Amino acid sequence: MYASVAELREEGVSQASCSDERLERLITEASAQIDRLTGWFFSPRTMTFALDGRGTPSLELPVPPIHIARLRVAGMDIATDAESLLVVGAPIGPGFDGARLSMRGRRVFPKGYGNITAEGRWGFTEPDGTSEGRTPSAVRRACMLLVLRAVAPLAHDASFDARSRWRILEERTRDQSYRLDSARDVRVLTGDPEVDGLLLPYLRPRPLGAS
Repeated sequence: MYASVAELREEGVSQASCSDERLERLITEASAQIDRLTGWFFSPRTMTFALDGRGTPSLELPVPPIHIARLRVAGMDIATDAESLLVVGAPIGPGFDGARLSMRGRRVFPKGYGNITAEGRWGFTEPDGTSEGRTPSAVRRACMLLVLRAVAPLAHDASFDARSRWRILEERTRDQSYRLDSARDVRVLTGDPEVDGLLLPYLRPRPLGAS
């Protein structure tokens, strides 16, 4: 989960308005929504991926690797030291343009379906002085905002405005009017401009060759 009950309490959510159990459920739902919308996940997880080789030196990955514990190609272990393998992953540094592994020394990942197995720790994290990093602060904030919107009654003015303002093209008063950005010019993820602004920089890049 990308936020905690304690953090939501600090934001002013009282026990009377939302129980700990409901807050935990809303945090879980908001975290899953963020994963689905961005195409990444943002906390370290131990996982194993079966990947397809394409006969190229580089292998695109579904999520940034934090640490590759074991790499097998066609059932054989492959060295994962820095001299043998370039790992582009997390914690994410400047210039990140996608998660990948690259063979050094003119070697390639042989073509095949599911012929490569990568075991290790994975997740889109930001540097915090540790080897694994932490959930990006913008993602944590987006998660808390989604929960706060869900806690507020749907008919509440602030909640309605946050959910609906992106649809407005023009605002008019008795004396003046002004046009807002057209909705077709805005990338809409959740319908909440503040949340979308936090998440847009974290969208997963399109795979190479995608149109």
